[in-house]
Amino acid sequence: MKIGVPKEIKTNENRIALVPAGAEQLVASGHSVLVEVGAGLGSGFSDEMYTSVGARIAPDAATVWRDSEMIMKVKEPIETEWKHIRRGQVVFTYFHFAADERLTRAHMDTGGICIAYETVELPTRELPLLTPMSEVAGRMAVQEGAKYLEKLYGGRGVLLGGVPGVAPAKVVILGGGIVGINAAKMAAGMGAKVTILDLSLERLRYLSDVMPANVVLIHSNRHNILAEVEKADLVVGAVLIPGAKAPKLIRRDDLSRMQPGSVIVDVAIDQGGCVETMKPTTHENPTYVVDGVIHYGVANMPGGVPRTSTLALTNATLPYAMQLANKGWKKALRDNPALLKGLNMAEGKVTYAAVAEAFGLPFSEPARFLD
Repeated sequence: MKIGVPKEIKTNENRIALVPAGAEQLVASGHSVLVEVGAGLGSGFSDEMYTSVGARIAPDAATVWRDSEMIMKVKEPIETEWKHIRRGQVVFTYFHFAADERLTRAHMDTGGICIAYETVELPTRELPLLTPMSEVAGRMAVQEGAKYLEKLYGGRGVLLGGVPGVAPAKVVILGGGIVGINAAKMAAGMGAKVTILDLSLERLRYLSDVMPANVVLIHSNRHNILAEVEKADLVVGAVLIPGAKAPKLIRRDDLSRMQPGSVIVDVAIDQGGCVETMKPTTHENPTYVVDGVIHYGVANMPGGVPRTSTLALTNATLPYAMQLANKGWKKALRDNPALLKGLNMAEGKVTYAAVAEAFGLPFSEPARFLD
């Protein structure tokens, strides 16, 4: 198979979808790999590192898209890339369609085969290609939140861990999944007083066994959310409904109950965000203020630490990319039910129920495209 890796062009996105070691494995299996010039530099991988393992370097993105049967990316194709996608071409990346109707309809128009990292799902309900970036984003959420609590950035001027004689900051985490547990580890390790809210009693019981004593676990409901966020210095939105739009757990009117200079980091922004007033931001302009509360909505948080993120992501995605390349997308999806759940769109039809539901679009069973 001809596999293409274009340079990521979303603002401040320095990750790449394939590291040289992965390119080497694909080439060794008989595939050709075409990497856009300079695509790996942001993550510390030179063009020479790719050519030394048998990949070829393309002079521009148009060449990569034109000459490839499967495109590997990190982030969803943005508008300038849509024209390159052709009918039947496989695009393997994060899409987060349910958060963006225009993106969804544009990809329907291309007729491409859209396989989304974020909805590949194991029988255990684990999301193996979302997990590594959720781990990074959860840890970064606390790192960034701690920074924006500093007075210099408009925050309350609170040190997350406090000092002897001064109480630590209060960190509230909405959701106890992969993002939430990693955010809690970081915040608790820094000495903060941490509260995790989650709907699942089973998950809360598990967290009670693994979290340190400075983490409090509370069942998530409207009353408890309000009671916790109004005392919070830092709120981390860590809600995930796989492939679907995130619920709005903090409403506009709720901000008036929060402390001036407190910070919200909404990791759920890729799926529309769990805060009504949150909008996507960039690493260049990461925050804005609404009703005295600092909002951080960077939609590609792991892109801020591209070396770590690229290595973590490609460790997870390469085995699936190998299956797609070795078998072709139809047989790979037939043979692997987890990968089949990653099929969000095929030949202009929406094949993931939560995406269809988000925009009132017809849903097509993915299996019908595999004959």
